[in-house]
Amino acid sequence: MINNNVMLVEGNRLYLEQLSNIIRETETVTLVARFRDAKDALGQGMVFTPNIILLDADNPNIMSLLEEFHRVYPHADIICTGEKWSAESSSLYVNAGAKCFLVKPFSSEELLDAIFAFSKPAAGGKEAKVMTFFSPKGKSGKTTLIANLAMAISRKTNASVGIIDADLQFGDMAFFFNLKPQSTIVEAARDTDFLSPVSLNSYFVPVDKNVSILCGTKEPSLIDKVSIHSLETIINMARTMFQYVLIDVPAGFNPTSIAAAEMSDTTYIVTMLNGSGFEVQHIQRSLDIFTTWPDYKERVRIILTRVEPCTITAKQQMEELIGYPVVGIIPNAYLDVATAADDGRMALDLKPNSPLSQRINYLAGRITKEKQDNNDDF
Repeated sequence: MINNNVMLVEGNRLYLEQLSNIIRETETVTLVARFRDAKDALGQGMVFTPNIILLDADNPNIMSLLEEFHRVYPHADIICTGEKWSAESSSLYVNAGAKCFLVKPFSSEELLDAIFAFSKPAAGGKEAKVMTFFSPKGKSGKTTLIANLAMAISRKTNASVGIIDADLQFGDMAFFFNLKPQSTIVEAARDTDFLSPVSLNSYFVPVDKNVSILCGTKEPSLIDKVSIHSLETIINMARTMFQYVLIDVPAGFNPTSIAAAEMSDTTYIVTMLNGSGFEVQHIQRSLDIFTTWPDYKERVRIILTRVEPCTITAKQQMEELIGYPVVGIIPNAYLDVATAADDGRMALDLKPNSPLSQRINYLAGRITKEKQDNNDDF
């Protein structure tokens, strides 16, 4: 097992002692040097050949120090540490070359998670693609869509995918995957002031090699425990943790769905067709609200579920009725979905060549801009 030689640079004397002890207690990690003065670390630390540097980001000169440490230690990975994480500051550190950010005091587990993060598939220096799945009314099939789409995206790209269940009263992503999580979005929201992306990762439950879920509330009464500010913080952190983030929100326009949509790169309006004609009105009313965004045509997409017959002609007819492009149509496969859910499996795995699987894989290809597995164009 690779041993990690760590140099600690910490200006606060109490933190210097506390973090030194934590590093010494962490397996596969060796504290080779520690300094209170960054200038001493730059001048004397080279003899210790560290491959990891924990750098005090509470130093007012942190940005210039990052540049200096990169110059002096070109082969070392730098982890910034500070008393509080913020999206703006963390982004500046990462853009300046830091690998990640840890809130101090951190634990041995968090330190190892940060080191392990170096070996995960990189996002090419870019933040995640964040998508919110919105429905004007309930029973749209969006939870089924999100779960299977997340798997399809991961398998198509080998990318890391995070699902945030922000349907704070009736989210059932945990039930869909037969999960009994110890921590949910409630605990994550409670702890946001003390978390960094590295520590938030422990609140997500892995369900596949590259897919993890932040589960929704265990009881509808806990809705008030997740503030809009804490949700926004969680989404900002998730941007740095995953390459794709899919957010499930409650039906209708409410503070939660609006906040998630505004923070997303793309918002998908998901509606289940039942032949009544009201769905078209609901979509059009939703589009009227989203037109307040100057770039809504680039950010708002429509997905229709339970479409029968699921053909390009049906898609074109719906586009004419709605007056807006439809990015994807999903066929009616209720029995397949129910059977898969009962078995704790994905519909993609139950019948990988079914029309449902083909449509979801095609939609995943459009989202990721990967080559399609078939030649259809809808």
